[in-house]
Amino acid sequence: MSETATTGTTVRKAVRLEATNHEGSLLGKNVSPAKFEAGKESGFAFADILFAIDLGNEIVFGDAFPEWRGNLYDIAMVPDLTTLVEWKPGLDSVIGDYWLKDGRPVPICPRNLVKGLVARLAGHGYTATAAVEIEATLFEESVQEARARGYRDLTPLGGSTGATYHLARSSDWVSYMEAVVDRLDEVGIGWEAWTDEAAPGQTELNIAPTDPVRLGDSWARTRQVMREVAHELGHTVSFMAKPTAGFGQGAHINISLQSDGVNQFFAEDGLSEVMGHAVGGLLATMAGATSIVMPQITSYRRLVDLTGPPTTISWGVNNKTAAVRAITGHPKYSRLEYRLPGADVNPYFAIAVVLAGVLAGIEKQIEPPAQVTDMAWALPDSSGVERIPDTMSKAGAALAADPLLREYLGDEFVDFWVASRRWEWMEFHTKGGDPLAELSAWESRRYFEFP
Repeated sequence: MSETATTGTTVRKAVRLEATNHEGSLLGKNVSPAKFEAGKESGFAFADILFAIDLGNEIVFGDAFPEWRGNLYDIAMVPDLTTLVEWKPGLDSVIGDYWLKDGRPVPICPRNLVKGLVARLAGHGYTATAAVEIEATLFEESVQEARARGYRDLTPLGGSTGATYHLARSSDWVSYMEAVVDRLDEVGIGWEAWTDEAAPGQTELNIAPTDPVRLGDSWARTRQVMREVAHELGHTVSFMAKPTAGFGQGAHINISLQSDGVNQFFAEDGLSEVMGHAVGGLLATMAGATSIVMPQITSYRRLVDLTGPPTTISWGVNNKTAAVRAITGHPKYSRLEYRLPGADVNPYFAIAVVLAGVLAGIEKQIEPPAQVTDMAWALPDSSGVERIPDTMSKAGAALAADPLLREYLGDEFVDFWVASRRWEWMEFHTKGGDPLAELSAWESRRYFEFP
């Protein structure tokens, strides 16, 4: 076996190449040190069909964009060496992007989408800082036992009551979270806080603000860490939008823009002009963005008034019932909180669609609608505030018809994504999904362990 320089203190035995597919699953393969050294600049062959396999392991040929149909050729996963870390003794890991043979980025590559939008922001002199609140639910049982039960009737880790911020969780729940943040420290992922959340077994972990690409990397890797620690301790963790028929799980994204180190969202008296346009863009694209930040059948079961997630295309200053919450008045902390995404998103796509909305608002100088100063749930039709699309089909249609998201995310991505959601809808309705159930067995089998 070849040996090369290490990123840590032990001899490198293998390198794990990592990148997400369209569903947000962290995919990869291990290569020998010699193979990694030979390909770390030019990239490694990955079958492009990874973008055409659904969460049920079915191959979906029809939704590939035209140049892929029928070819099944390889694409290159090119590692970003700034992400190289020692994952555990003897195993390094590195995250990369997907590229075509002719040197163009794969149009639906999640990480490259974010990189392109960051570059477009830079053209205006802006850098973005972003953070995310990751929610997940923990269960006492091992993943093998969870599978045997069809992911039903599991025992929430830490007790059967839900109580946000409660410090009386049992030591098994605390031990799990302490092990998770120890692992995050070891692999260099910045985190700020963790706490219990509203539902039994639910936790929230806050990733520290960073640049958008790095946030996507940290988000994807944190889910991997949480899964690995759960496996090691004999527990199970799920990032389903609703792993049980109870509370849903979100993934709020916080974002601000800087120029020459100055927060461009800050103004002494409320919203800066830049922040106002960003809000305008985010709301103008929200109906279409819903398809991306609420990707699965179960995602839409979260949309229940008064239970946590936003249900209207709305914003407000410090209004946690609105889809976009503006935090204003502080030169450092003024930011926007995009509260729509579920825990089941592809991290990079979720960040990309937020950046797209912000960019659209700034470049098109879109003025925001009137803010909602009261509760934004259950607003009457007379309020003039639209509701968030409440089915996968409605959200997909909104995305397909959105000229702004087509401009900023690209026709190839939008067409591919809409087709993939139509496939998901068909699978649910033809292979055992029950739209009238609170949570069907088909959804538990398909989404509990993924993305």
